[in-house]
Amino acid sequence: MRRRHVLITTAVLGAAGLAAWINLPAVGRVFDAGADRVAALPPTAPFRPGQRVLVLAPHPDDETLCCAGLIQQAQAAGARVFVAWATAGDGFEFDAVLTRRVLDPGPADMRALGDTRAAEARRAVALLGVPPERTFMLGYPDGGLFRLFTTQYAEPYTAPHTASGAVYVRGALTPGAPYTGRALEADLSRVLGRVRPDLVLAPAPQDFHADHRTLSYLAMRLMSARGQEARVRYWVVHGGLEWPLPKGLHAGLPLTLPPLAKTLPWARADLTPAQVARKRAAVDAYRTQTRVMGRFMHAFVRQNELLSAEPLPEERGADGLKVSPTSR
Repeated sequence: MRRRHVLITTAVLGAAGLAAWINLPAVGRVFDAGADRVAALPPTAPFRPGQRVLVLAPHPDDETLCCAGLIQQAQAAGARVFVAWATAGDGFEFDAVLTRRVLDPGPADMRALGDTRAAEARRAVALLGVPPERTFMLGYPDGGLFRLFTTQYAEPYTAPHTASGAVYVRGALTPGAPYTGRALEADLSRVLGRVRPDLVLAPAPQDFHADHRTLSYLAMRLMSARGQEARVRYWVVHGGLEWPLPKGLHAGLPLTLPPLAKTLPWARADLTPAQVARKRAAVDAYRTQTRVMGRFMHAFVRQNELLSAEPLPEERGADGLKVSPTSR
């Protein structure tokens, strides 16, 4: 079954790449229109000295793809940046095939992949200036967060790839914590209590990946319970078929709006050439990932990054005035 999954994944990735190549003229027209829209966006609010910024990442590499430039800008402004990873990224079998050099990776191979990706995550954020003591690896199951959020809130979940039912990854915040939604929420609450963030950068609920959406729901709920939902800013990594376009490294191009979340009230963070170069170095620290999906990951190394102050599109009332999703 696992071997068939690897073959199917390879075929799908190849077909998607071929489709993008065949439709290059159409892609170019769409990109040009998207670039104009990005240029018209307002700038993100500047960071402040002493501000405490927490980046919530579903998997190792998400913090770099979404926010490597913002992390650098925050620290340059005198803010303190913290990063928490909900999972160790131990569910990508094709990744394990290449890194472990086995055709049919077993649970031990997948757990080894999780430890490797956790180590890559710490190296990547160190390149961005975030020291180890400001990072938190939670280590819950890759691909299983929605189950923890729903059916496995109280009863432990056994991850199919690792055969684990508890946090095993080295350096985890709570080693041995059961794979339950209750334990995940407790760890996230523990991180919020330690960091006391003035700003949280979290995935948007429109992100296509279920782990991303689930972490978005948890972030909104926990911050709302603290009366601090206005402190959350949202980003997207899995934003729709083939996004970002064009694939590969195009550091001189803008990052356009993700199709699945194009109606959010986005703001643009323009990056300097030095910040773009440092972001590329951080992306390349994820060798397990770039070997498999390097063209996707390098597509985020652009002139800008995007944040939304709201998780839902703006609406207008009967009088035509804007209605904030959080004001109803």
